[in-house]
Formats: sequence, C-alpha cells, structure tokens
Amino acid sequence: MTKTIKHHLTDDLLMGYSAGTLPEAFNLVVATHISMCDECRARLASFDAVGGELVAKSETVEMAENSLTAVMEKIKASAGISEDRPKCVRAPNAVFPTPLQEYVAGDLDSVKWRRVGGGVSQAILKTSSDATVRLLRIPAGTAVPDHGHRGTELTLVLQGAFVDETDRFGAGDIEVAGEELHHTPVAEAGMDCICLSATDAPLRFNGLLPRIAQRFVRI
Repeated sequence: MTKTIKHHLTDDLLMGYSAGTLPEAFNLVVATHISMCDECRARLASFDAVGGELVAKSETVEMAENSLTAVMEKIKASAGISEDRPKCVRAPNAVFPTPLQEYVAGDLDSVKWRRVGGGVSQAILKTSSDATVRLLRIPAGTAVPDHGHRGTELTLVLQGAFVDETDRFGAGDIEVAGEELHHTPVAEAGMDCICLSATDAPLRFNGLLPRIAQRFVRI
C-alpha cells in the first residue's frame, strides 16, 4: 500500500498523535492511515522516541496510589476503547484496516449507511464530542457539494479515489484541509469512493440546499 500513497500526514498531526493531544476522531483517522503507510509509521516512531527520551530525562515526582488506574482510564478514553465494543479480526480481503474495524465491529458490510443527498451516504462513528468522524460513500462519478472549512478536515481514502482542485487522492492517501481550502471533491469513475473523514468544525457550504441539510446530517 505504501508504494501507492502520495499524500501523507503532517508532522503536527503525527506529533499530536504521539503526545496524545488530538481529538479521538482525529486519532482514529491517523491510526488508520498509519496502519496503511510505512512512511508515516516510521516518522511516528521517531516522534515517539523523542517523547520517550524527554520523559526519561524528566524529574521524578511522588505519585498517588491510584495513579496507574487513572492513567489507564485516560488511555482508554483517548483511544476510544470500550469494554462493550465487540472485538473483531481483520479478514485478508478487508477494506477497513484494523483500527477502523474496531469502531464498526467489522468491515464494509457492517456499516449502517444513511443517505445525505446527491447519492452520497454517511455513517457517523461514536467518538468524543470535541470532533466528529464519519465514513462516506460517494458513488463513482459523483461530486460532493463545493465547500470550505471552518476548522480542520482529515479525509482518508479507503477504496476508490477522488479528485479535487488540489490533486488526486487514491486508497491510502490522506487530504489535510484547513480554512484556506475550498474544493469540490469528485469520486472517480469505476468504483465507489469510501472515505474516513474527521472534522473539528462544521463545513462551510455555498449551496442553499446543502446548508439547509447540514443541521440534519451533522456535516
């Protein structure tokens, strides 16, 4: 997969993931991309090593008796780990990498899609409230309404491909969109485009109908 990936995570995102400062929704997208990309996984390891060195050189302090339990609970919360979430084992021909399968309890056929207009379907995944992550299914040849961003949007392609004003994004590629980007993604012909997308603020649609629908579909 790595040989075909052209669009990677930024250093800021990798450092945030390493430090545990990203929202859960962003963590899921980053973890899923890392599981597909040797280059970003290696870069993450270098940030982890720097963080470990800083911890090793820090002064020691006395800890409370329940510190370990408290830390483990925070790790579970930040990683989106739930004791009642079904466990799954990734099939050889699965579309979803393992980190994502843990959230949907399966692969593509386990997703409960909801139409959001224009043939596009979505499935919002349960995460913490500071950001939102969803699966998007864009039929081949279909355009997502043109929009801008009020915050950051991470879009990871899992199947198929889309093109916009910036480039082409195929399986494994991730687009990091900020407030400066205004675009109209279009799924390539031949195969539906399946994406994992996280946002920390609502999108800014130009069209009237998308703006009306926005409050109902939580985009």
